[in-house]
Amino acid sequence: MEGNLPQDQMSPKTATLPPRAPAHQKVYHQLREAVLFGELAPGQPVTIQGLVERTGAGMTPIREAIRRLTSEGALVFQGNRRVLVPMPTIESIEELIFLRETLEPQLAARAAERADEADITALRRIDSTLDEAITRGDVAAYLQQNHAFHMKLYAVANAPILSEVAGGVWLRFGPAMRVVCGRMGTQNLPDNHKTAIDALSQGDAEAAAEAIRMDVVQGMEQLLEALNSAEPFAEAIDSK
Repeated sequence: MEGNLPQDQMSPKTATLPPRAPAHQKVYHQLREAVLFGELAPGQPVTIQGLVERTGAGMTPIREAIRRLTSEGALVFQGNRRVLVPMPTIESIEELIFLRETLEPQLAARAAERADEADITALRRIDSTLDEAITRGDVAAYLQQNHAFHMKLYAVANAPILSEVAGGVWLRFGPAMRVVCGRMGTQNLPDNHKTAIDALSQGDAEAAAEAIRMDVVQGMEQLLEALNSAEPFAEAIDSK
């Protein structure tokens, strides 16, 4: 079933871009976040013209954004001027688990060696907002705040190459997490963030790495369990 991206579902985070940012950059970030946070479900086809109409952008910046997201593995081309978010497979998720379990603990360890009080305060603030989203059962807010927590942590690590790779990995599993969280709700989601924050405040790199490793493994194992049944993903596509 074909779906277009509703205007009111576009992520407000694109507003943080510089006001004079080029149109193609704004559209790229807009569509990237729509993919990352599962506003476009895995397997859901979207027409290029539909994206033009919904975003108000021209065909050229839309095509450029699609080209970039395709090169990052976030979208794939179909016929008839359509694109879609690729369906995850068990094999692909296993690869992503390996990458996350390798990269993200290392980033957390580096962050523990560099975090100052302002960084820790910022992480606590994000985690508090995340807790509120869990309590409300707000899946969209949970996904955004969970992503914000990890990206802030990795920014503190000051390892731009590792962080860039980790960000690309998130783009590959984010859409599937929206489906899984929507089915399971937020109450049973893993949250090892407080343990990680405590480790950072003590400068304990090993404990920070282990907390993030556990956070990664628990969340991705939930995704693997859901993939053993195609139902949640079929339901997500049919509901669009």
